[in-house]
Amino acid sequence: MDTYKTLSSPSEPILFKERKSKFYGYCLPVSNEETIKEHIETLKKEYPNANHVCYAWQLGIETKSYRVNDDGEPNNSAGMPIYGQIQSFDVTNILVAVVRIFGGTKLGVGGLISAYKEAAKLALENASIITKVLQKELTVIFEYSEMDIVMRLVKKHQMNIVSQDLHLKCKVILSVNKSDYTKTLKLLKAHHKLEVKEHG
Repeated sequence: MDTYKTLSSPSEPILFKERKSKFYGYCLPVSNEETIKEHIETLKKEYPNANHVCYAWQLGIETKSYRVNDDGEPNNSAGMPIYGQIQSFDVTNILVAVVRIFGGTKLGVGGLISAYKEAAKLALENASIITKVLQKELTVIFEYSEMDIVMRLVKKHQMNIVSQDLHLKCKVILSVNKSDYTKTLKLLKAHHKLEVKEHG
């Protein structure tokens, strides 16, 4: 797997209504649990009259972790249906939250499952999902006189320069598609005047 799907930006909230209950669905790009907590707190402040702010998130690319939260709804009636949609859209580094404002009619567990699933699905359909290529970094150290060779290789093999420090002794950090990593490493190491360092 050389690519993964994630969000390019937070989505606009969508509203799904079920027997007078309102379900507001949100999709937010996240990179750590700290950000997730902040987003949930913000939603709770934004909807002080909400009965529940249920959510699911998934983090990571090669090794994924996830969590679901029913926020007081019956067990597995909210967080899991939301997470099911994250899986079916195959997205990661994402938080999907559904804010429920109770409308006076109980939906029952089956009704809740389908309402949370539908709100999450609509939010994801409305989100800007993009496909990214998995990248891996390496460092190349060389004399200034080798600059032309290095830059030609970078251009020819479409490597991305993450950072560069160009003095008498130059240091460039490159990022390449993970699937091209071994090939690129061999290519650079074939030039004896270049010192190539792999990143963990």
